Amino acid sequence: MGENTKRLDLVCENTNTLPMVGDNTNAAPLVGDNTKERSPLLPVRHQPDFFVCDVFDAAVKGDSASMEHPIFSLSKKPDLKVRRYENGDKWVEIRPSTKGLATVFDRDILIYCISQLVAALNDGRRISQRLRLRAHDLLVATNRDTSGRGYLQLRETLERLQGTQIATNVVTGGRETFDVFSLINRARIVRETREGRMQEVEIELSDWVFQAVEAQEVLTLDRRYFQLAKPLERRLYELARKHCGQQSSFKIGLEKLRLKCGSQSTAKEFRRLLQSIIDDDKRHNHMPGYSLALADDMVEVRPKGGPQQLSLLPSPASDIRLPASAYELGRELASGWDIYGLEAEWRDWIAKKGIVPRLPEKHFLAFCKRRGKYPGFR
Repeated sequence: MGENTKRLDLVCENTNTLPMVGDNTNAAPLVGDNTKERSPLLPVRHQPDFFVCDVFDAAVKGDSASMEHPIFSLSKKPDLKVRRYENGDKWVEIRPSTKGLATVFDRDILIYCISQLVAALNDGRRISQRLRLRAHDLLVATNRDTSGRGYLQLRETLERLQGTQIATNVVTGGRETFDVFSLINRARIVRETREGRMQEVEIELSDWVFQAVEAQEVLTLDRRYFQLAKPLERRLYELARKHCGQQSSFKIGLEKLRLKCGSQSTAKEFRRLLQSIIDDDKRHNHMPGYSLALADDMVEVRPKGGPQQLSLLPSPASDIRLPASAYELGRELASGWDIYGLEAEWRDWIAKKGIVPRLPEKHFLAFCKRRGKYPGFR
């Protein structure tokens, strides 16, 4: 596979990490709840010491473009309808294959790949569009079923990701894309057991997704995202994370929210589904990071904890000290740039993104390298 396609199969050292879960588990009952109501969250399937891959040591990442636009279907049944979403002068058209559109739960595989690539970038390692992964690790990392059924579902997921085609003029990585492409270019099983069960899978990401990773057009996701059982809950969290972030609040009209979610429900049914999620969150506090409120035809999103909690968030850039060698190498990677100006931009950027680099020097040099390659990078 060469240097650029090293297997991303480092053993996770953090045994206290909260595991992810998939879409084929049953909800667990609340402990000590006299009403015996079940939590809307999906339960943890695998024990922490069973995890492989450093995605649990790194922050979970999703690309901004897919969070902004309704790329993925909310249906758990084959969705064969062509979608078109317009927002100002930007548009996205999503076309299914005979297997149907890629779903919100299929997106887990992309999140896994994106998280691995971003972690590699933060460590100063070279990355490639082509990843070779152990299928079992991928299933465990997303807390999917590891029986034969789980492997079959993984095959179907890869088929939908490759078969779903997108036509768009959305810009990623400073480039405007007008051609038609798939979410992944290809997926190939590179090794199987005697019983025919896949052991390794090779995934080649589309240019659209990979350029977003290279330009760091990604956002950190709460790990509990993978415990959300309802497709609409996942989509609402993505939009809250994208549009509210760490602001005190974000407001959006109910109909516009329905369109941004990609919901095929009527306005009346969408209101009912949204209100049900809001009511569940009031009882169980299960939605990660953000609360939603519906009044008339307006939806308000607020970070949980309010402005007081936001003011207490630590600045990841405040205590970082770079060695002299970092400035020398940075000048070489971003020739012609003021290295101290770049350092100020880098510190401001990681503070806004909430990034805490494990290896600050390598992370800073990767920033310099990207600035040298993409002058308009922010």
